[in-house]
Amino acid sequence: MVDDIDRQILTELGRDGRMSIRHLSEALHISRANAYARVQRLRETNVIRGFRADIDHIAAGMTTSAYVTVNLHQAEWREVGDRLRALPGVVHIALVGGEFDVILLVRAKDNTDLRRLVLDEIQGMPGVVNTRTLLVFEEFDTRS
Repeated sequence: MVDDIDRQILTELGRDGRMSIRHLSEALHISRANAYARVQRLRETNVIRGFRADIDHIAAGMTTSAYVTVNLHQAEWREVGDRLRALPGVVHIALVGGEFDVILLVRAKDNTDLRRLVLDEIQGMPGVVNTRTLLVFEEFDTRS
C-alpha cells in the first residue's frame, strides 16, 4: 500500500532520481532511517523499478521524434511486440484500443533515419498491417 509520504517520495525521486536519502528526508521532514526504509520497500515491491538518466534526446543527436500508430494481425501481437522492443529508436510502446492497435514513440537522427525505421523496419515486420506516422514538432516536459 502506497501512502501519502510514499507518494511524496515518488514525486521527489521523479524530479531527481539521484537525490540523496539525506536530502529526501529533509525535504519530507522525516528521519533518514524512515526515508531509507520507505525507498527500500518501494524498490522491493517494484513501485520503484529503477533509476534512469533523463537524456536530452536532441543533445544526444536524436533530433527527430514521431508517434507511429500500428495496426497488426491480432494473433501476432506478442511476436510483433518483441520485435518492436528490440528496435533501436523505439522509446515507448503502448498497446491501445481504438482505431489502431499500438502507439510507438520513436526517436531518430533525422528524417532519413525515421523513414528507414518506419518504412523498412516496422512496416517490414511480419504481422504489421499498416502504420501512420505523426511527426513531433516540439515537446514539453511536464515534470518540474
